[in-house]
Amino acid sequence: MGPTVRELCPVAPVAEDLLVMPDTAAGLPWFALQVRHQNERQTQRALEFRAWEALVPAYRVTRQWSDRAKEIEMPLFGGYVFCRFGLEDRVRVEDTPGVVRIVKFNGLAAPIEDSEIESIRQMVASKVPLTPWPYLKPGDRVRVERGPLRGLEGTLLRENDRARFVVSVELLQRSVAAEVDPDSVVPIRQVLRGTAA
Repeated sequence: MGPTVRELCPVAPVAEDLLVMPDTAAGLPWFALQVRHQNERQTQRALEFRAWEALVPAYRVTRQWSDRAKEIEMPLFGGYVFCRFGLEDRVRVEDTPGVVRIVKFNGLAAPIEDSEIESIRQMVASKVPLTPWPYLKPGDRVRVERGPLRGLEGTLLRENDRARFVVSVELLQRSVAAEVDPDSVVPIRQVLRGTAA
């Protein structure tokens, strides 16, 4: 009788450890990692293999070639991967294949607000059409009251006849936009006034 599958695949215990990784990552801050050009997914997999929670939010876009059109998935924040880890692991994180550096502010690794990451996750999960958007300076802040993005706060913009709801990651100075029904959003001033009454 030959060796068993478990004996031939010694990495099975590692895979089981990866399943509990999100629980052990709870409470750790998110950081943005600059990665090599077009290596977002590979770097995400390498970080997850090392048991860190990593995120590459993506959107779908149709690309036209001379002979066909194809819908492909692109990263919303090209050149960046979000990763949750403790600062004691920063050297190991930067040694991960594909990672160029941890994004820093004043020479220190700069954590990203959990609320910004959760807003982006909710936007991606909503399945509404998304697109990368130029970073915006503070403008009309709104809260979405109805639909799959309900409860999110961001900036409302008009583009031709469309309304776009924009969420920004301030550290990266990048934004993500989703098309919304203008009637589904209210200015935050009204929301605050409504809750105070």
